[in-house]
Amino acid sequence: MSTNEPVQAAQADGGDVPDARRLRTILITVSIALMAVIASVTGLNVAQTHMAVEFDASQSTVLWIINGYTLALAALLLPLGAVGDRLGRKPVLVTGLSVFGVATVVAGLAPTAEVMLASRVAGGVGAAMIMPITLAVITSTFPEEQRGKAIGVWTGIAGGGGVLGMFLSALLVDVADWRRLFVLPAVLVLVALAMTLKSVPDSRQTSAHRFDTIGAVVSAVAVVGLIFALQEGPERGWTAPATLFGLAVGLVAAVGFVAWELHRRDASLLDVRLFRERGLAGGSITLLVVFGIQAGIGVVLFPFLQAVLGWSGLLSTTAMMPMAVMMMTASGLAPRPAARIGARSTAVAGIALSGVGMALMALFASVGGGYPSVLPGLLSMGVGMGLSMTPSTEAITASLPRGKQGVASALNDVTREFGTALGVALLGALVSAGYRGAIDDRLHGVPQEAADTAREGVANAVAAAGGAGLHAQDLLHAAQQSFVDGWRQAMWAGAAVMGVLLVYIAFRGPENTPAAIEDEAEATEAVTAR
Repeated sequence: MSTNEPVQAAQADGGDVPDARRLRTILITVSIALMAVIASVTGLNVAQTHMAVEFDASQSTVLWIINGYTLALAALLLPLGAVGDRLGRKPVLVTGLSVFGVATVVAGLAPTAEVMLASRVAGGVGAAMIMPITLAVITSTFPEEQRGKAIGVWTGIAGGGGVLGMFLSALLVDVADWRRLFVLPAVLVLVALAMTLKSVPDSRQTSAHRFDTIGAVVSAVAVVGLIFALQEGPERGWTAPATLFGLAVGLVAAVGFVAWELHRRDASLLDVRLFRERGLAGGSITLLVVFGIQAGIGVVLFPFLQAVLGWSGLLSTTAMMPMAVMMMTASGLAPRPAARIGARSTAVAGIALSGVGMALMALFASVGGGYPSVLPGLLSMGVGMGLSMTPSTEAITASLPRGKQGVASALNDVTREFGTALGVALLGALVSAGYRGAIDDRLHGVPQEAADTAREGVANAVAAAGGAGLHAQDLLHAAQQSFVDGWRQAMWAGAAVMGVLLVYIAFRGPENTPAAIEDEAEATEAVTAR
């Protein structure tokens, strides 16, 4: 049970449950809005070179343009999710869509790197209003017997939408101008705004307590500090002053946030005491790990496809689509097994399949085997992640009261962002370490300058092969095989993490009460039929 003080959720439609047709329209609306946000997270990754040339910008500036959006989004999710609970989810969603839309248009027309950076940060602010509210609209509007299916659709888009957005972005960069990347999010947000104004009901929290301003500020500082450290660590080095400063600020702020929220108790932004409940703790840890693994796979898969197999950016992005499609499909279907065998059993099955997928890639990934050697692992991971994400998301939202669904949804999103940053940093570091450890013994006879360049990474080795003369093929083979060795090391580590997560969720995961779920659904249907 929640320890939060009861709150009342007022709906503009008088509390009536919308009919089936309107529910479908609401789900389509929030899905379109979410797709615009998710596509913008990954879209610019395929245009880094183009931005650097057009703006005459350094790699650091380009990375800030990309990461500025993510930092603003992650930092403001909890505060703006809580604002949506209080001021009304529909007006906050409309405001977020408007801010996001304007920022997207400005980014598409930006004449300088500075304007681009500012517009991306503004877009992140708008996205922080949109993302938690889309899920909160579902959890506060859909009746309980239909909520799981709707959350499954939302989760599928949140998980697979990034890959789909990257594919469309790569296609646009290849066949048109990189600035066309902003056309799709702009169109999506315009459609979502029109549909929101027409179809989405309003709901809000009536609370006797003042807004937790201090908690909101401290949470934003904690998120910015920690994610900044995770993003900058691989670039600047984990012992660089900026990385250590970000980590220190983030950790101090995180401890301060927990202490302050315990002090505020029922008046808190997020009642941290709820993490003692199985649903909230288990769901959050599962999403943290699953999204971390997904993001990490993307980081190590693209160099494999491009530098090892020699594929183009568009073809490499296309190769990710089977995993994304399986993930989105499994997310939509996950409520069915959850209703039959329970949320915990479904999540455990999904985690097991994800771990099997990583083990398959660790066993069979090879230079000679190419893409077919990793495809079975990608498919298994896609199904597994889809099955585990939906019950975990539902467990998080069910752990907080109806009047705080904006905060619950924001917590779900913050967990995803932390998982993504962790996965990129840790799996990327494991692959890099494995590559460097394996390539030294394979560079005998290669000219010193080319060998030193090759040690920096597989992409550097491919570039250096042109100046290696008779040793070009030896250098390429050494780099490609060493990268696969590093890949395998990272996959085994990921499989081990999945194994630990499986044991934890099996014993401490969300409650496994399928019969209660079915009985409740049948009772609700009977009442509706009358």
